[in-house]
Amino acid sequence: IRAGWLDKNPPQGSYIYQKRWVKLDADYLRYFDGEKDIYSKRLIPVSSISRVSSIGDQKFEVVTNNRNFVFRAENDADRNEWIWTLQQIAEERKSKAPERTLMSLATDSATELVDKSGFLELRGFKHKLFVVVAGDKVFLYKNAEDYRLRIGITYIEMNVGNVKEVDRRGFDLTTPYRIFSFSADSEQEKEEWVEAMQQSITEALSNSEVAERIWAVESNRFCADCGSPKPDWASINLCIVICKRCAGEHRGLGPGITKVRSLKMDRKVWTKELIELFQQFGNMMANQFWAANVPPSEAISPTSSSQERRRFIIAKYREGKYRRYHPLFGNQEELDRALCVAVTTSDLAETQALLFCGASVTCDTGDPQCPTPLALAERSGQRLQMEFLLHNKTSGWLGGCRGAGESSGKLLSALLCCAEFSQRWCTLQDGVLSYYENDRNTVPNGEIRVEEIVCLVNNPLHAHGAWHSCSGPHEGIENTFEVYTEADRLYLFGLESPDSAREWLKSIAKSFVHPRAEELLALDFERLGRMRYKGGLTLERAQEGWFALVGSTLHVCSEDGRWQEPIQLRKLQELCDGVWGNAITEPEPRCSGRTLYIQGERKLDFLGWVHAIQKAAGSSGDTLSEQQMTESDVPLLVDRCIDYITQCGMGLTSEGIYRKSGQNSKTTSLLEVLQRDARRVCLKEGEHQVDDVANTLKRFFRDLGDGLFTQRWAPDWLWATALEDEEAKVGKYRQLLAALPPVNRATLKALINHLFRVQCFSGENQMNTHNLAIVFGPTLFQTDGKDYKAGRVVEDLISHYVEIFNVALMASLPWQVDDQEMKKQQDEITAIMKMREASSSGTQQAGDFICTVYLEEKKTETEQHVKVSATMTAEELIFEILDRRKIVMKEKDYWSCFEVNEKEEAERPLHYSEKVL
Repeated sequence: IRAGWLDKNPPQGSYIYQKRWVKLDADYLRYFDGEKDIYSKRLIPVSSISRVSSIGDQKFEVVTNNRNFVFRAENDADRNEWIWTLQQIAEERKSKAPERTLMSLATDSATELVDKSGFLELRGFKHKLFVVVAGDKVFLYKNAEDYRLRIGITYIEMNVGNVKEVDRRGFDLTTPYRIFSFSADSEQEKEEWVEAMQQSITEALSNSEVAERIWAVESNRFCADCGSPKPDWASINLCIVICKRCAGEHRGLGPGITKVRSLKMDRKVWTKELIELFQQFGNMMANQFWAANVPPSEAISPTSSSQERRRFIIAKYREGKYRRYHPLFGNQEELDRALCVAVTTSDLAETQALLFCGASVTCDTGDPQCPTPLALAERSGQRLQMEFLLHNKTSGWLGGCRGAGESSGKLLSALLCCAEFSQRWCTLQDGVLSYYENDRNTVPNGEIRVEEIVCLVNNPLHAHGAWHSCSGPHEGIENTFEVYTEADRLYLFGLESPDSAREWLKSIAKSFVHPRAEELLALDFERLGRMRYKGGLTLERAQEGWFALVGSTLHVCSEDGRWQEPIQLRKLQELCDGVWGNAITEPEPRCSGRTLYIQGERKLDFLGWVHAIQKAAGSSGDTLSEQQMTESDVPLLVDRCIDYITQCGMGLTSEGIYRKSGQNSKTTSLLEVLQRDARRVCLKEGEHQVDDVANTLKRFFRDLGDGLFTQRWAPDWLWATALEDEEAKVGKYRQLLAALPPVNRATLKALINHLFRVQCFSGENQMNTHNLAIVFGPTLFQTDGKDYKAGRVVEDLISHYVEIFNVALMASLPWQVDDQEMKKQQDEITAIMKMREASSSGTQQAGDFICTVYLEEKKTETEQHVKVSATMTAEELIFEILDRRKIVMKEKDYWSCFEVNEKEEAERPLHYSEKVL
């Protein structure tokens, strides 16, 4: 832009000026000893110039962010020309600054990502210099501080360079203009420097024509993963442009996922169609799919470390963690059908989404003339679709492969011919599950490494229909199992023989389950896998655990081999599942005395776990043992109804309770939602009528499979009513009670306990023991009123409640009643009576509690007394305390409320929406 002789004031501030040849180009202001010199004595990036001003006597000052440089021209006109030119170029750079990131200042190649940096000795200099290899240049700085300030000595264009090793620590960088003799601290360091400089020479000599054409698309000018400028590498099957450092991590994923090529050196790869594909596709379209859900905390930048890049790139491409899922995800048949349609159009984004969500690039189109999607694209004249499919023909994203197998000694193998399943010969050997086109092939179609398996699912019979084999009228494939991998992929395998399916399942499970959790293999599991979880007193850190779902029981083994007590899912107090967001989803099974937070890292298998746990925690049939349970083995539905009638305003005192029928439609609706998931139902006064709830309880017992007294023992209960001796009859009832299954026994106790309370208020509700027996006898024995003895049994159970359910003063069995429990019931009845009296007199209790709350630690000065209402949430309590203490919440402050037990042995964080009481 401008060059000429100027006097330069030395940095020491001496009055003696030195004559220098000064050059200004688009990137640097440099000065040299002479005008023929190639390598400067100093270089100042134009991007670092903040101000240029006249200081009199033909002098002007160049002010950078951290240093000032004073020059003197021969006359004022020359000085003014220099000032004007420098100001113009500096302003031009500033106007473009917002387009560049911190590490992407195009005016200074040294600020791009560095390939190698450090101190080296250079012949001719007293002290070691800080040397930087960046792209196709080598930069020299006096020290690391100058490098930070970007004020260098000179740079060497490596397109004219050659590197030669001299001795154990020395090497020469030779150019036509000068030889730079460097010396490293060690032989290993020297080898690293030589390799870095040789790569820089290769890059300098490469062809930039392809890169320039691809960079013509704005989104392609920055790395698709970290945002570094001028990325000169690409993944030709993913159609993304990436920087050198990210390309190294892509190679680690293998060509089955990403095929890395250089924009400048791999010239033969870059056909006209591939370049056009990159120009139309580009990083923007690719990231709209692959990076649709990247949380800011997990994104990487040009300055990210190799470890951070590796973690992000694995999550992004191998696991597909951030991708935008296609609506057909998980439905292999529909994905393949949609792909066959998409490739006949110009919609590359749709093809990308389908292919990388599981559609098979080699699926059968159903068209004999065009049997593959590639052939369909060719017939439709879609050149770019063809190019995209060709580069993904051997990628690992081939959808949910379906295979089959039977065991044969140590090497498991099988061949199965079926219409719906792809025919595959499968082997499990040396920790790899491989599937082949047939038993003669030696090269597998695909492989699943057992260490990448995260979950196995043993499907129930006919879970995926009964597909028939094409070889004749054999039985359909009824036995299937699923394999989930870390890449968030699902493989479905099917076999005709249940024994073969079981053998395969056990063999795969044995190969991927940790030895510390091998006891899980003895279980007849429906689902087996590893997930992260938090529980007990270790909520600050999630640990890996092995989980096995067997019926309605969840078995857990921690990473250190410790076994948790099995979780009875039907007895959960609460099951909360979060929303899949940027980080994790947590189904939270809360049992009596503990809460378990299960965390998901992969969407596909985790949603399967959530669904399976929800299903196992729900009611699965119409018998008592198949219902959701309380800790005392009483169906939650029964407990909810009894609890509501006992505690609501007019429940126990409602006239004609259980005799009067509620609205049939409301009863039917309420019974359906309670049977579906009683845990989620909250019966509220005003929303539900007492008679509707009472009628729901009766209908549940009337329609109960096998009945409360069971078909086996019901006749004996009815026969016992004929005994005239009361003592003998009570003894028989006790005997029959002990013979009932535990759930039936506990439920009968809970119901009779409730009816005992109801008859205590017979003066108000008109339902004495006899009236209750008339209603409940036919209901519990399911006799439709045809056998009067049914009412006699219920009447005897209520009348002799204490004797029948209490064999000793102190109960030895959970269904028996002791004196302490009787006293508790009497106290409750007394409390209800007092509440009724207070209600009728117009004086209602407030229901608020005065609670002591401590701020951060338990000290007198942090103590705060707060009135807590029955509806106050943890969030409201937190704001109340902070407001009282005049604490202002900052942007990244997170406050939590914990409840601590009386002895301070354990604490539990409250969810912000949870009620404090």
